[in-house]
Amino acid sequence: MGRGSQQTVPGEPDSGKAKGVYTWEEVQSHNSRNDQWLVIDRKVYNITQWAKRHPGGFRVIGHYAGEDATEAFTAFHPDSKFVQKFLKPLLLGELAATEPSQDQDKNAAIVQDFKTLRAQVEKQGLFQGQPLFFFLHLGHIVLLEALGWMLVSMCGTGWIPTLLCSVILATAQAQAGWLQHDFGHLSVFKKSTWNHAVHKFVIGHLKGASANWWNHRHFQHHAKPNIFTKDPDINTLDTFVLGQTIPVEYGIKKIKHMPYNHQHQYFFLLGPPLLIPVFYNFNIMHTMITRRYWLDLAWAMTYYLRYFYYYAPLYGVFGSLSCCYSFCRFLESHWFVWVTQMNHIPMDIDHEKHKDWLTIQLQSTCNIEQSFFNDWFSGHLNFQIEHHFLFLFSLKLVPYHAVRALCEKHGIPYQEKTLWRGLADIVTSLKTSGDLWLDAYLHK
Repeated sequence: MGRGSQQTVPGEPDSGKAKGVYTWEEVQSHNSRNDQWLVIDRKVYNITQWAKRHPGGFRVIGHYAGEDATEAFTAFHPDSKFVQKFLKPLLLGELAATEPSQDQDKNAAIVQDFKTLRAQVEKQGLFQGQPLFFFLHLGHIVLLEALGWMLVSMCGTGWIPTLLCSVILATAQAQAGWLQHDFGHLSVFKKSTWNHAVHKFVIGHLKGASANWWNHRHFQHHAKPNIFTKDPDINTLDTFVLGQTIPVEYGIKKIKHMPYNHQHQYFFLLGPPLLIPVFYNFNIMHTMITRRYWLDLAWAMTYYLRYFYYYAPLYGVFGSLSCCYSFCRFLESHWFVWVTQMNHIPMDIDHEKHKDWLTIQLQSTCNIEQSFFNDWFSGHLNFQIEHHFLFLFSLKLVPYHAVRALCEKHGIPYQEKTLWRGLADIVTSLKTSGDLWLDAYLHK
């Protein structure tokens, strides 16, 4: 046991005492909801109480309880010096000199190479955003919004103008979704406060959603991608079984909430059409109200006020809600689901394995070939590997050659697909998982 083991009262670090020296075994024992320690650069911190005040949400930081969180901390905090003032009162001590820097199954060589690559990318200035690009992106979204309204105001509210308007508005909403994603990752301005402010405007006023809801959900996805109980993006509420592990577990336990062997077919009815219009709309509103995100709610209301101000005089309140709004969300939902899931659903989905940052990101993500259309259509999420691995966007030359070389060095597959292959693999992987469930359900 480390000589600092007496400082184990959950949530009560005392910076006035001498700091302790700890083993990995001690750190790993503090991984419950009410008792959470983690390690950053060999320093041991008690985050039990701080997790409740963590700006990124208590879940994302809690996912690293009992672990080394150095790589995740570096990825999520571009201004590490600013964050140090919050870490100081949480410090318990450090790892014993005899303890390795990495815990569990994390590869020390991979971790070091990742650190070197990140330093090279930072030196090249690839983490510096280009605000002009993003404001041009914003401009084309506003232009699309205006074009949609002008179309129906000048050509009338017949079926053809209404259909064309819905397609234009859905395109604007999809592009606004990619834009808010960039600001949400604090990747545009040097100052985080500026990113947060514009993020609230884009996701709130342009999309009617919540910045806090998105942050707390999306950061968990990046912290532990494709890991059950930790990545909310693969929480399918028992509607689908994903990967190769959970289908077999469900089959052995004779769990049959849905005919999972047909999930690749009913996916077309439940996934793309309903995610945004039904699940996300309800979940966002419920979250803003129950968690008292009043500023986010106010921003979201400006979206609805603006929308009905322009479209209610043309369609009436009910008509504007059913004709334009609902159909627009229906179209946007298809766009969003296919783009976001082609990088993840076909990849490895499993329980927590405590692997290093590079391994977990590469096993859970893949790239889609670069082209002008693919970049625009996916909001640059076709560079999903670099985005997950380094939190980069393709505003400058993405260092995919360096990332690919690092993967080859350590024998980690670097997958890149055509757009059509990526889309088709969603359905193929759902069918494979469904067949695994059926085989286990019938024979195990």
